Amino acid sequence: MTLPGSPNPSRRPDGPRTAGSTAAGPQTAPAELQAATRLSAHPGFVPLAPRRAGLVVAAVLGIALAALAALVAAAYLLLSLGAATFVAAILALIPLTIVLLGIRWVDRWEPEPLPARIFAGLWGAGVAVVVALAVGAQVDRVLAAGNVDPGSVGAQFFGSVVQAPIVEEGAKGLGVLLVFLVARRLFDGPVDGVVYAATVGAGFAFTENVLYFGRDIAEGGSAGSVALTFFLRGVLSPFAHVMFTSMTGLAIGIAASRGGRGAGVLAYFLGLIPASLLHALWNGSSYFTNGLAGYLGFYAIVQIPLFIGLVLIVVYLRRQEARQTATRLSEYAAAGWFNPAEVVSLATPAGRRQARAWASRHGRGPAMRAYIRDATRLAAARQRIVADRNRSGAQQDEARLLASITAERRALLGV
Repeated sequence: MTLPGSPNPSRRPDGPRTAGSTAAGPQTAPAELQAATRLSAHPGFVPLAPRRAGLVVAAVLGIALAALAALVAAAYLLLSLGAATFVAAILALIPLTIVLLGIRWVDRWEPEPLPARIFAGLWGAGVAVVVALAVGAQVDRVLAAGNVDPGSVGAQFFGSVVQAPIVEEGAKGLGVLLVFLVARRLFDGPVDGVVYAATVGAGFAFTENVLYFGRDIAEGGSAGSVALTFFLRGVLSPFAHVMFTSMTGLAIGIAASRGGRGAGVLAYFLGLIPASLLHALWNGSSYFTNGLAGYLGFYAIVQIPLFIGLVLIVVYLRRQEARQTATRLSEYAAAGWFNPAEVVSLATPAGRRQARAWASRHGRGPAMRAYIRDATRLAAARQRIVADRNRSGAQQDEARLLASITAERRALLGV
C-alpha cells in the first residue's frame, strides 16, 4: 500500500537520522545552518524544548484569567439587562458562528493550537470588554466633574469616534501581542496574526452584540427594532471588529516573520493606527450619513470594498504560506525524509484533498490529518531555522516533528 503521490516509499528512511534537515542548497539556507543540521540524534535523545512546560502553565493561567474577565463581563450584562441577556446571547451566537467559520477557513492551512485560540476568544469577550467599560466609566466621571453632559453630541462623538476606537483596539490588540510574546514559537507569520486578531475580534463582537441586542429587548423595543439592530450588526457587519483588529494582527504577524519580540511590540503600536482609523470611520459613519439609506450607501461604497480588500490580502498570504510549505518540504524530500512526489500531497490544496480522500477510503483519515498537520508545522519550523529566529528551539521542534512524521508515515503505510 502506498500513499498518494508516493510511488516509491522504500526510498524513505525508516526513522530520523539527523537532528535536522540535510543540506538544502545555498539558495535556501546558509552554509553554517546546513552544517548544524548534520548532528546525529536519535528521537529518544531529543531534549525537551525549553519553555514547553512554561507554555502549558502560561496557557492555563492565561485562559483562567481571561475566563474570569469574561465572567465579569457576563455579570455586568446580567445586572444591566436581566433576562434579556439570554435571548440576546442566542441572537449573538448567529454572527459569531459565521465569523468563526470564516476564521476556520483562514486558519485551515496550518491550524493554530486550540488553547491559544481559546485564550484569544476569551480575551476579546472578557478582558477587552472589561477594559473598554472601565475606561468608559472613568471618562464619564471626568466629564461629569467638568460639568460636561456625557449625553451631549460632543461627548457622544468623542466617545464613539475617538475614545472607543483607541481603547478597544488597544485592548484587543494587546491580546494578540501577548500570544506573540508568550508563545513566540507558535507565531510564524501574517496569517497567524490575522487568525489570532480575528478570534479576539470575534469574542469582543459577541459580547458587544449581546449588549446591543439586550438593550433593545430590555427597553421594550419592538420586534422590528430588534430585527433592525440584528440586521445592522449581525448580518451587515459581523466581521467589523475582525477587520479592525486584523490590522494589528497583520502588523505583528509581519514582524514575527522578520524580527524578534522588540519588532513585535513596535508592530503592535504601528498596527493600532490603521485599526483605530478603520474603527473610527465605522463609528463615525452615523454622523455624516443621513438615515438608514445613507448608512447603507456608505456601507456599499466604503465598507464592502475594505472588507473585500482584506479578504484578498488573506488569500494572497495563504498562497504564500502554501508556497513556503512546498519549498521547505522539498528540502526534506531532497534529504530523504519524504518521497519527492509526496510534497505535492502535503503542500497543495488539491494534493491534500486527494490524500485525505485516499486515507478515508482506507480507514486512516485521522492519521493522514496528523501527518499533514505535522508536515506543515515541520515546514514552519524549518522556516524559523532558515530565518534564524529562535534557531535552537526551532531545531528541537524540527527533530520532534521528524520523529512524529516517521511514526505517522509508518501507520499510513501499514508497516
